This record gives sequence, structure tokens and C-alpha cells, in this order.
Amino acid sequence: MRRVVCPGSFDPVTNGHLDIIGRASSLYDEVYVAIGFNRAKRSGLFTIEERIDMLHEVVEQYGNVRVEAFEGLLVNFCKEREIPAIIKGLRAVTDFDYELQMAQMNYGLTEVETLFVATNPLYSFLSSSLIKEVATYGGDVSGLVPETVLRRLTERLAQG
Repeated sequence: MRRVVCPGSFDPVTNGHLDIIGRASSLYDEVYVAIGFNRAKRSGLFTIEERIDMLHEVVEQYGNVRVEAFEGLLVNFCKEREIPAIIKGLRAVTDFDYELQMAQMNYGLTEVETLFVATNPLYSFLSSSLIKEVATYGGDVSGLVPETVLRRLTERLAQG
């Protein structure tokens, strides 16, 4: 069985994330969406549990995608589940500089491969941070996140 992991913080999940997950789903037998977190850091806008719920909802259309949270090194998550590869979307050259270093470190630690996928140009500017910032100031992000995520984002921001 061919397995791959698509890691991220997904706070919140965007249409750009879903594009990469969907493309990975068509290439691999099993795709793990791994939500990384650090107990020592502030949890973000959404809790890990909320992110898991949102991701379950939006990846439901794919029958071969699992959603799990992890703490620590991604390569340990991979090793425990016998996942030989990580798939990452690249938006720009600046992403590549950082991701290449991570890929080389991960391979050096456990020989887990990293595969880079060029982001769909429709989503090349998207990031969870940008979505949160624009939404905080009342900007329309409705075409940039799934409907269920938009609803939760709007509710959370209204709570202050």
C-alpha cells in the first residue's frame, strides 16, 4: 500500500490545503493529514480537536484520507505508521528554501522522502495566517476556505 503524509497546522484549513490533499489522494492509496501541534505553544485560533473536526468534514469526499494530530517530529509520525513520504505544496521560491532544508533533515534522520507539488495558481497566495488576518478585518474569504470552515471562522471571530 502506497502511503503519504500531508502535514500542516491547518489553522484553519484552506482551499489550497484541500487542493494538495485531493491531488495526493489521487496518487496514493492512503493519505494521512497530520496536524502538528506543540503543547508548550499557544494553540492557535482553533483547538486541535476543532481542526480535526473541520478536516474530517472537508476530506469526507475522499475515501482514502485519514486525519490525525501529532506532537514532535513528523518523521517519527511517519516511522510509526510506515509512511515513506511527505508531500508538500510549494507556493513560491521562498517556500522552497525552507522546505528543502526540512526535506534534507528529514531524509537524514529517517530516510523519509519529501515530494514537492507546485500549488495550483488559484491558491498560490493563500496561507492560514493570511486568511485569519483578512477575516479579522472583515474581508471576504468565502472563496478561499470551505463553507464549513468559513462558518466556524466567522463564529470564532465574532466571539472576539
